[in-house]
Amino acid sequence: MGSSPAKTATMQALVLGDRGVRFRTDVPVPELEPGWARIRVRMAGICATDLALVAGYKGGYRGILGHEFVGQVEDAPEHPEWVGRRVVGEINIGCGGCERCRRGLAKHCRRRRVLGIWGHPGAFATYLALPVANLHPVPPHLPDAHAVFVEPLAAALQILEQVSVRPDTRAYVLGDGRLGLLVAQVLAQTGCDLLVLGRNPDKLAILDARGIATVSVAGEVPEELLAAPADVVVEVTGSPAGFQVARSLVRPGGTLVLKSTFPGGIDAFDVSGLVVDEVTVVGSRCGPFPPALRLLARQAIQVEPLIQRVYPLEEGVTALEDAARKGVLKVLLRV
Repeated sequence: MGSSPAKTATMQALVLGDRGVRFRTDVPVPELEPGWARIRVRMAGICATDLALVAGYKGGYRGILGHEFVGQVEDAPEHPEWVGRRVVGEINIGCGGCERCRRGLAKHCRRRRVLGIWGHPGAFATYLALPVANLHPVPPHLPDAHAVFVEPLAAALQILEQVSVRPDTRAYVLGDGRLGLLVAQVLAQTGCDLLVLGRNPDKLAILDARGIATVSVAGEVPEELLAAPADVVVEVTGSPAGFQVARSLVRPGGTLVLKSTFPGGIDAFDVSGLVVDEVTVVGSRCGPFPPALRLLARQAIQVEPLIQRVYPLEEGVTALEDAARKGVLKVLLRV
């Protein structure tokens, strides 16, 4: 096991416990497993999944929250070439020996740990630890406040890894939250016939400014949209009710992509209707980091308008409360 950084036995962290989230200064600095690096966190982003964990998602995770981050490698005993590099990191840690890991499916390993989500301390802390294999260097000119979007942007890009979206594809994105705005920008790169449905005119205006068609849906979905169902519908509302609306907007033989994660399940729905209409349902989670870094470096995806506020880590409890408020976009933590 590696040693803690010199003169540093404990660190600051936002820790989710039985009584909620607390800011602590007495958390042990993470030790290193073989092939791992210790990273000093520079900035981290609050995600809807973090808020869902606070509400009880994943059966009661307890520990340091946070999985969207940019940091600097301070210690990597077996890989000194990484020391000093600014990095982002993939969040899934497979066991490395099972059939899924050997097939390149570590993010689906039955014994996996997930940074700040399941079985592994997260990024809302002074330090975190990850395998060097999970790390990706950040281009020098990419600001921390943009690099912290790599993980959610990669999740948006995963859709294109799973579903064919062409210029002649009619695609609807349902949801105008933090991830929904990234998904919309990613799909717009394909030149498809894209429409984004949301409830917040201010958020939709961010996409309007980039020439992406939007419609504000405060109540029932307009009949003209129900009469023109899409080839691909991406549900990213973060709400169980979003599934039913998304289902009504996909054509027979079309594809429904589910991005939302939330506590609890979905109320009863017409499974037979999926069969009769031959609808493909695709669960979509983590995605590729290298293209996300390239798109951000080229400013092909705009993230600056998505940043609502930046808090210091010691105000993290307030930051989480702020991020949970209706209509708030991305809240960042400066460590």
